[in-house]
Amino acid sequence: IVSNLGSEEFTQKVLNRRWTLPSPETKIHQLIHTQAPTLLLNTHPSFGVHDKQSKYFYIVRDDLLHPLVNGNKARKLDALLPLLHHSSVTDVVTCGGCQSAHTAAIAVLCAERGIVSHLLLRGEQPEILTGYNLMSTMYGNVTYVPRTVYANREEMLKSYANSVAGNNGSVLWFSDIIQASSASELSTSPNFMQMDVSRSEGNHLRKILVVNEGAGDSVALLGVIRLVQYLSQDHLLGKQRPIKFVVDAGTGTTAVGLGLAAHCLGLPWEVYAVMLADKIDGYRKQEERLISEFKKHFNIEFIDFNREGAGIVNWVERGRPRKFGNVLEGEVEACQQIAQQTGILVDPVYTLAAWETAMLLSSKEAEEGPEVVLLHTGGTLGMFGLAQRYTNYFGMLKKGPDQF
Repeated sequence: IVSNLGSEEFTQKVLNRRWTLPSPETKIHQLIHTQAPTLLLNTHPSFGVHDKQSKYFYIVRDDLLHPLVNGNKARKLDALLPLLHHSSVTDVVTCGGCQSAHTAAIAVLCAERGIVSHLLLRGEQPEILTGYNLMSTMYGNVTYVPRTVYANREEMLKSYANSVAGNNGSVLWFSDIIQASSASELSTSPNFMQMDVSRSEGNHLRKILVVNEGAGDSVALLGVIRLVQYLSQDHLLGKQRPIKFVVDAGTGTTAVGLGLAAHCLGLPWEVYAVMLADKIDGYRKQEERLISEFKKHFNIEFIDFNREGAGIVNWVERGRPRKFGNVLEGEVEACQQIAQQTGILVDPVYTLAAWETAMLLSSKEAEEGPEVVLLHTGGTLGMFGLAQRYTNYFGMLKKGPDQF
C-alpha cells in the first residue's frame, strides 16, 4: 500500500487540522535487559547510538499522556473532539464493557468540554464501582445494558440516541460530521480546549453523536498518524532506520493507524500487533474496513493496497492465547516484577502481551537488525477492575521477604 500523494502532501492533507492534544509529544524510554531476569530503565536514551552489546527496546510512554485517559484512547480521540465542537454536538452516545477504557475516556474528555456523555455498559452494575467503571460513572451518564440487547450494538446505540434526542434533537453518525467539515475549515482555528459560550447558554437544540465501541472509526487513525509523524523526526526515531513497532490490539485501530502512517510517510517500519480480542480474519477485515473508510472520508487514493493479501500490519498470536479479558496464572506476578524493576506498570490483559512480544523480538535481533519499539498504550486503571474480578491472583501477591 502506498499513497499516491508525496509524504509531505499526505501530512498536509491529513494532519492540517485542529486537535484535542495541544502537542503530539510523548516520552520515549529505553528498556535494557541485562542478565536475565534483570531489567534496567533508561529515561534519557540517545537514539543515534547503536549499542547492540546489550539487548534493549524503546518504549513510547503514551501511558503518561493523561492521568485517567488511556494513551491509545487519547490518540484515537485526538481528531474527533474538534469535529464534535465544529458540528455543535451537545451529547455523545457510546458503549463498552463494564471496565471500558474507551467509555471512561469519552466521559472525561467530553466533561472537560461541556459535552454530555451517555455510556451504555454491557452487563450488570458491579457491587463496588472501581477502575474505568468508576471513572465512567463519575464523569458520564452510565446505563447498564443486558448482554442480549448489547449483542446488537448498532441497534442499541441508535435507539438510545433517538431517546436522548427526543422530538426536537437530531442524531448524527460519524460519517455525517466528517462529510460536513473539510480539513481546511478545521485548520483555521487554534487547538480548542473549552466549548464556546454561545453553546453553553442553553439556547441550542440537542445534537447527539453516536461513537462506535472503542472509537473504531477512521477518524481515530488521524491521531495515530500524528504520533508517527512526531516519532519519525530526525532527533527521535528518524525516517531511515528499520523498526519493528509493537502494540497490543483490542479493536486493532491503533495498529492499523501505525501501519498506515508508516506506509504513507515512507518509513521502513513494520507493525507487530498482538491479537487479544479476535482471530486473524477478524483483524484483517477490520484493517480493510478502516482503510477503505479512510480513503473515502479523507479523499486519499492508495495504490497497491493489500496486494496478495499481505496487509499493512503483522497480526501476531499472543504467547498464551485465551478468551479475551481472562487472566492466567503467573501474569499478575509478571506485571509486579516489571513494575518493581522498571517503575512501569503493564496490565495482564493488554500491555503485558505487547511487552513480552517486544522482549522476544529485541532478544532475537542481530547487531545490525531493526530496532524494536513498544507503544505503551496505558491501561493502568484496568488493574483495579481485574483485582476485583480475580481476587485470588491479586491476593497471592507476595509482600516481600520480611512478612510480619
